[in-house]
Amino acid sequence: MTQHPCPDPPSYRVSFAVLTASDTRTEATDSSGQFIRQSLLNGGHRLLDYKILPDDPALMRGQVLDWAALPELEVIIINGGTGIAPRDTTYDAIAALMDKTLPGFGEMFRYLSWQEVGSRAIASRAIAGLVGGTLLFSLPGSRNAVRLAIEQLILPELVHLVRQMKGLH
Repeated sequence: MTQHPCPDPPSYRVSFAVLTASDTRTEATDSSGQFIRQSLLNGGHRLLDYKILPDDPALMRGQVLDWAALPELEVIIINGGTGIAPRDTTYDAIAALMDKTLPGFGEMFRYLSWQEVGSRAIASRAIAGLVGGTLLFSLPGSRNAVRLAIEQLILPELVHLVRQMKGLH
């Protein structure tokens, strides 16, 4: 594990919401959404909301903007709809909402995905950035992709990114 020059306070708890973009999943069948929620809860973070919405850009934009307006919400994690199929509209719905992007997230995600799935990783439009004062991650819907992003990228940097976003160093 990489040593960080400024370790994060171990007691900092991030408040988060999870959005699953799917035309077919229910709460009972949303294994990716369940994995995200449980992983962050196991990390000591606080779940403020969870929703499943159809792959509809207007609905997703509206939900993201509603959540981003909540001062107590720090992070939104979306899963699903990041590919290039006609119904994969998550990237298109949220990219324009971002005030700042974190290009390294998508780059690292695709690199790590390439190690697992090979050249199919190029079809992922995973993205991260800020919508107002809220950090947003958008992941593919597959359980393996979600696991990779949460375990290797998001959880190791979550507290650091939120503290940076808030100007807490």
